[in-house]
Amino acid sequence: MTTGDQLLDTEIRLRPATMADAATMADSLTRSRAYLQPWEPIRPDVFYTEKGQQERLAGLLADHEAGRVMPWVLADADDRAMGGFTLTNIVLGPFRSASLGYWVDVAYAGRGLATAAVAQVCAAARDVLGLHRVEASTLLDNAASQRVLAKCGFEVIGMAPRYLHINGQWRDHRLFQRILHDGPVEGPADRPSAG
Repeated sequence: MTTGDQLLDTEIRLRPATMADAATMADSLTRSRAYLQPWEPIRPDVFYTEKGQQERLAGLLADHEAGRVMPWVLADADDRAMGGFTLTNIVLGPFRSASLGYWVDVAYAGRGLATAAVAQVCAAARDVLGLHRVEASTLLDNAASQRVLAKCGFEVIGMAPRYLHINGQWRDHRLFQRILHDGPVEGPADRPSAG
């Protein structure tokens, strides 16, 4: 389950995450810590270190190998990680669904990169993973993230009270989904291999 690099603007590309991203991911998350705080769980200090990101990436990449997760990073011209986009809870069979999560470095916020990356992630979910839908959630007051999802064709499907523990409290979330296609259930993971 892989996807190639996708250029999003003149200097930023979306590419699959690797273990080599740990140091620059830690740098970006540290720089963006206060900016992301209202939208994130409270993280231990080790999360913002290279070691913490190595542990996180090792878990994501193990889940990727098992077909449950697809992690990407936004990479700048020097190949430094400047954001993360992840499809989790990938389920095939008749459900063919995944959950989307993402963040962008504070220095790159407001440039349309999240919208461009979410569009590419949805294309990969449909064309590479053979998914039928992608779901996402935002805090009720996260207007910027809601704009990204709306621009990428997501629709509101409900509200979940006290859905996630964010910034120290159980918080209500708006739920979104994007239907990727209405074709047959068969996808790349269901096709027999040649040979």
